[in-house]
Amino acid sequence: LEKMISRTMDSKEFIITRLINATKERVFKIWTDPEQIKNWWGPIGFTAPVARVDLRPGGKYFYAMEDLAGKLYWSGGEFKEVEAPNRLVVDDHFMDEKGNVMEPADYGLDKNFPKHQTITVTFDNDNGKTRLSIIYQMPEALAAKEAMVKSGMAEGWHTSLDKLQALAENY
Repeated sequence: LEKMISRTMDSKEFIITRLINATKERVFKIWTDPEQIKNWWGPIGFTAPVARVDLRPGGKYFYAMEDLAGKLYWSGGEFKEVEAPNRLVVDDHFMDEKGNVMEPADYGLDKNFPKHQTITVTFDNDNGKTRLSIIYQMPEALAAKEAMVKSGMAEGWHTSLDKLQALAENY
Protein backbone atom coordinates (compact mmCIF):
# COMPACT_ATOMS: atom_id res chain seq x y z
CA LEU A 1 0.00 0.00 0.00
CA GLU A 2 0.90 3.63 -0.25
CA LYS A 3 3.70 5.14 1.84
CA MET A 4 4.71 8.77 1.50
CA ILE A 5 7.03 11.33 3.03
CA SER A 6 6.88 15.04 2.24
CA ARG A 7 9.92 16.90 3.46
CA THR A 8 11.46 19.89 1.83
CA MET A 9 13.54 22.53 3.55
CA ASP A 10 11.18 25.31 2.49
CA SER A 11 8.09 23.47 3.70
CA LYS A 12 6.26 24.47 6.86
CA GLU A 13 5.33 20.84 7.51
CA PHE A 14 7.04 17.45 7.58
CA ILE A 15 4.37 14.89 6.64
CA ILE A 16 4.41 11.10 6.83
CA THR A 17 1.40 9.40 5.24
CA ARG A 18 0.26 5.79 5.15
CA LEU A 19 -2.81 4.22 3.53
CA ILE A 20 -4.07 1.36 5.74
CA ASN A 21 -6.67 -1.21 4.76
CA ALA A 22 -8.75 -0.80 7.93
CA THR A 23 -11.39 1.59 9.25
CA LYS A 24 -10.28 4.84 10.84
CA GLU A 25 -11.98 3.75 14.07
CA ARG A 26 -9.73 0.66 14.20
CA VAL A 27 -6.58 2.61 13.31
CA PHE A 28 -7.42 5.33 15.88
CA LYS A 29 -7.91 2.67 18.59
CA ILE A 30 -4.57 1.02 17.77
CA TRP A 31 -2.92 4.47 17.82
CA THR A 32 -4.35 5.44 21.23
CA ASP A 33 -4.84 2.22 23.24
CA PRO A 34 -1.79 1.64 25.51
CA GLU A 35 -1.88 -2.15 25.08
CA GLN A 36 -1.97 -1.75 21.30
CA ILE A 37 0.76 0.92 21.33
CA LYS A 38 3.10 -1.58 22.99
CA ASN A 39 2.73 -3.77 19.90
CA TRP A 40 3.82 -1.21 17.31
CA TRP A 41 5.59 1.79 18.87
CA GLY A 42 9.21 2.14 17.83
CA PRO A 43 11.24 1.26 14.76
CA ILE A 44 12.12 -2.30 13.72
CA GLY A 45 14.21 -3.96 16.41
CA PHE A 46 12.67 -1.90 19.21
CA THR A 47 10.02 -2.93 21.72
CA ALA A 48 7.70 -0.66 23.69
CA PRO A 49 7.57 -1.80 27.33
CA VAL A 50 5.77 1.33 28.56
CA ALA A 51 2.75 3.12 27.09
CA ARG A 52 0.45 5.30 29.19
CA VAL A 53 -2.29 7.45 27.66
CA ASP A 54 -4.77 9.91 29.16
CA LEU A 55 -6.74 10.56 25.98
CA ARG A 56 -8.33 13.98 26.52
CA PRO A 57 -7.33 17.59 25.86
CA GLY A 58 -4.74 18.38 28.52
CA GLY A 59 -4.13 14.66 29.10
CA LYS A 60 -0.61 13.28 28.96
CA TYR A 61 0.99 10.35 27.18
CA PHE A 62 4.27 8.65 28.11
CA TYR A 63 6.08 5.94 26.14
CA ALA A 64 9.35 4.05 26.29
CA MET A 65 11.09 2.33 23.38
CA GLU A 66 13.79 -0.23 24.10
CA ASP A 67 16.55 -1.08 21.65
CA LEU A 68 18.24 -4.48 21.25
CA ALA A 69 20.93 -3.51 23.76
CA GLY A 70 18.30 -2.74 26.40
CA LYS A 71 18.60 1.06 26.25
CA LEU A 72 15.33 2.88 26.91
CA TYR A 73 14.27 5.98 24.99
CA TRP A 74 11.47 7.90 26.72
CA SER A 75 9.08 10.33 25.08
CA GLY A 76 5.76 11.90 25.83
CA GLY A 77 3.67 14.96 25.69
CA GLU A 78 0.27 16.49 26.06
CA PHE A 79 -2.87 16.13 23.99
CA LYS A 80 -3.86 19.60 22.78
CA GLU A 81 -6.83 18.37 20.70
CA VAL A 82 -8.65 15.03 20.68
CA GLU A 83 -11.28 14.54 17.99
CA ALA A 84 -11.87 10.76 18.03
CA PRO A 85 -11.57 9.04 15.57
CA ASN A 86 -10.47 11.82 13.23
CA ARG A 87 -7.63 13.87 14.63
CA LEU A 88 -5.11 14.37 17.43
CA VAL A 89 -2.85 17.35 18.08
CA VAL A 90 -0.02 16.90 20.57
CA ASP A 91 2.94 18.74 22.04
CA ASP A 92 5.68 16.09 21.91
CA HIS A 93 9.17 15.86 23.45
CA PHE A 94 11.84 13.50 24.69
CA MET A 95 11.73 12.68 28.39
CA ASP A 96 13.52 10.73 31.07
CA GLU A 97 11.98 7.81 32.96
CA LYS A 98 10.49 10.24 35.51
CA GLY A 99 8.72 12.32 32.86
CA ASN A 100 11.12 15.28 32.85
CA VAL A 101 11.63 16.92 29.46
CA MET A 102 15.05 16.10 28.00
CA GLU A 103 17.21 17.62 25.30
CA PRO A 104 17.07 15.55 22.09
CA ALA A 105 20.90 15.60 22.11
CA ASP A 106 20.73 13.50 25.31
CA TYR A 107 19.45 10.70 23.07
CA GLY A 108 22.14 11.23 20.44
CA LEU A 109 20.24 13.57 18.13
CA ASP A 110 21.70 16.73 16.61
CA LYS A 111 21.85 19.64 19.08
CA ASN A 112 19.60 21.60 16.70
CA PHE A 113 16.79 19.01 16.80
CA PRO A 114 13.69 20.77 18.24
CA LYS A 115 13.06 20.21 21.96
CA HIS A 116 9.27 20.50 21.57
CA GLN A 117 7.28 19.57 18.50
CA THR A 118 3.65 20.11 17.58
CA ILE A 119 2.34 17.02 15.80
CA THR A 120 -1.07 16.59 14.20
CA VAL A 121 -2.22 13.05 13.43
CA THR A 122 -5.20 12.66 11.11
CA PHE A 123 -7.27 9.57 10.34
CA ASP A 124 -9.19 10.10 7.08
CA ASN A 125 -11.56 7.72 5.32
CA ASP A 126 -10.25 6.92 1.83
CA ASN A 127 -12.57 4.49 -0.01
CA GLY A 128 -12.97 2.20 2.99
CA LYS A 129 -9.33 2.51 3.99
CA THR A 130 -7.67 4.95 6.37
CA ARG A 131 -5.23 7.60 5.24
CA LEU A 132 -3.08 8.16 8.34
CA SER A 133 -1.06 11.38 8.26
CA ILE A 134 1.54 12.45 10.82
CA ILE A 135 2.16 16.16 10.37
CA TYR A 136 5.05 17.88 12.13
CA GLN A 137 5.14 21.66 12.17
CA MET A 138 8.60 22.51 10.86
CA PRO A 139 10.69 24.92 12.91
CA GLU A 140 11.71 28.24 11.38
CA ALA A 141 15.46 27.70 11.79
CA LEU A 142 17.11 25.91 8.87
CA ALA A 143 19.50 24.04 11.23
CA ALA A 144 16.52 22.63 13.15
CA LYS A 145 14.79 21.57 9.91
CA GLU A 146 17.97 19.86 8.71
CA ALA A 147 18.35 18.10 12.08
CA MET A 148 14.81 16.71 11.81
CA VAL A 149 15.26 15.46 8.24
CA LYS A 150 18.69 13.92 8.95
CA SER A 151 17.60 12.26 12.21
CA GLY A 152 16.15 9.18 10.53
CA MET A 153 12.76 9.83 12.11
CA ALA A 154 10.93 9.33 8.80
CA GLU A 155 12.53 5.92 8.34
CA GLY A 156 11.83 5.05 11.98
CA TRP A 157 8.21 6.12 11.59
CA HIS A 158 7.80 3.95 8.51
CA THR A 159 8.99 0.80 10.28
CA SER A 160 6.72 1.61 13.24
CA LEU A 161 3.85 2.15 10.84
CA ASP A 162 4.62 -1.18 9.16
CA LYS A 163 3.90 -2.78 12.56
CA LEU A 164 0.78 -0.64 13.13
CA GLN A 165 -0.49 -1.46 9.65
CA ALA A 166 -0.06 -5.20 10.22
CA LEU A 167 -2.01 -4.93 13.48
CA ALA A 168 -4.80 -2.89 11.88
CA GLU A 169 -5.15 -5.11 8.84
CA ASN A 170 -5.09 -8.35 10.86
CA TYR A 171 -7.09 -7.11 13.89
